[in-house]
Amino acid sequence: MLVSAAVVLADISRRRRTRCAVSRTSSRYGHWRDPNRDPTIYINGMNASETAISTSESGEGKHLPMDSVSSHRRSEIMALVRSKDSRPEMVVRRFVHRMGFRYRLHAANLPGKPDLVFPSRKKIIFVHGCFWHRHENCPLARIPKSRQAFWIDKLNRNRDRDTRIQKELGQAGWQVLTLWECEIKNNVILGEKIKDFLGAQP
Repeated sequence: MLVSAAVVLADISRRRRTRCAVSRTSSRYGHWRDPNRDPTIYINGMNASETAISTSESGEGKHLPMDSVSSHRRSEIMALVRSKDSRPEMVVRRFVHRMGFRYRLHAANLPGKPDLVFPSRKKIIFVHGCFWHRHENCPLARIPKSRQAFWIDKLNRNRDRDTRIQKELGQAGWQVLTLWECEIKNNVILGEKIKDFLGAQP
């Protein structure tokens, strides 16, 4: 059966509009590197102020309304959030490697098990999630509406621990750079901060 060119073109146009709509939706709700689209909390790439994450081995998350699950289930979900090898950390690691620097990962013999360690330079890079480490004045560090007293206490303890760890590292002769999740998006700024901190490339 012959199909007119107008019908074919109309079908192609409809499919393109559908793909664009899906792409816009994915960018808004699933893209951790674009906080400007939806300035709320992200945990390893997903909105955490209204959403809990059920992670899979593929690293993808399923959105669940934060207040629709029990506190026990929410604790189980939060326990799945990675403390290392997070997406922001992987971006920094690849970036540093492309710049020619080599490093150790999560050195257990140092306070806080730093994310990237450069022994010959006596330097360390931490890659912090803005929510978990209370990045000051950052929209990604907004406290969830539910159980605020719990979250404030927990996150303040995280920040106090970060301060203590950096002090211990400094006393041991290490220089420390903290890179925040919200800073990873801008490659120019990221590259300048890393270069200024690490010095001349090897």
